[in-house]
Amino acid sequence: MHWGQTDDGTDFSLFTLENDVLKVQITNLGAALVTLEAPDRNGKRANVNLRHAAAETYIQNPSSFGATCGRYANRIGKGQFELDGKKYQLALNNGPNHLHGGVKGFNHYVWSAEPQADFITFRMVSPSGDEGYPGELSVAVTFTLKGNELILDYKATTDAPTVLNLTNHAYWNLGGVDSGTVYDHILQLACDKYLEADANVLVSGKISDVASTPFDFREPHTIGARINQIDIGGYDHCYAINDWDGSLRTIAKAVHPESGRVMEVATTEPGVQLYTANHFSGNAGSAGAPKHGAFCLECQHYPDSPNHADFPTTVLRPGAEYTQKTIHRFLVD
Repeated sequence: MHWGQTDDGTDFSLFTLENDVLKVQITNLGAALVTLEAPDRNGKRANVNLRHAAAETYIQNPSSFGATCGRYANRIGKGQFELDGKKYQLALNNGPNHLHGGVKGFNHYVWSAEPQADFITFRMVSPSGDEGYPGELSVAVTFTLKGNELILDYKATTDAPTVLNLTNHAYWNLGGVDSGTVYDHILQLACDKYLEADANVLVSGKISDVASTPFDFREPHTIGARINQIDIGGYDHCYAINDWDGSLRTIAKAVHPESGRVMEVATTEPGVQLYTANHFSGNAGSAGAPKHGAFCLECQHYPDSPNHADFPTTVLRPGAEYTQKTIHRFLVD
């Protein structure tokens, strides 16, 4: 259905996919997940994906609620990288760094939409030079609802060498979006290591063991138990997924004990960014949610990879196709 209009007069829509288990709403403004209703142990469905109340808020969407982030999800240090001997300067929109594709990242584009009965494909073309990136990039993201799974498939091609890192920025609260903080959520990650980061959340290049640190979620642990030990105000760190080989594997599990809702995440990506909504304050921009009122598990390549030769590459060249699959699976305990 028609949902709103951008400042330049471009219409955008809201689409619904529903089956016996889940109901999702997605907009082609930012190829963004707006709501996801999942059942608790008593079969009662509730929205567990934070959303803005008004369609117009998605035009700016400063926290990238549910959006597809690109061209480069997460941060690039000083907005600079070198590719094939040429240096590129990107927008600085996160302190001294580049974040989620810049001033007009993919979350600000109105994508074309191809809705079907149980899936929707969104497409866009990012022109050469867009936010400073080289190459014309053609991108497709497909949201599929299948049983208890929301499946995200990404594809992209380029006409010139470029760098690319895509993710979805959904904010989850399995107790329901109006249920307060996520301190009581029990989280487990298949990650023995995490990427150290500075005060601006830019990775240093050092990959460290989680053992004996507040970052250790190898065994199930509540999100709130050690969150106050993180000196940047909460979790905003990329974890290195164990034994990554590009295959689809389940890498995370979150449980809300009170409702019984469980979310498992499977991905083909080498990293997952755990973010605990540290900047939320209960205002409209936070959709009324408090600090730590949601958590994100953003499956992606490592932040700042173009500046770290030992990280898995994010370079995409003509003739090659970027692909990624991430699945959110909803269960009850």
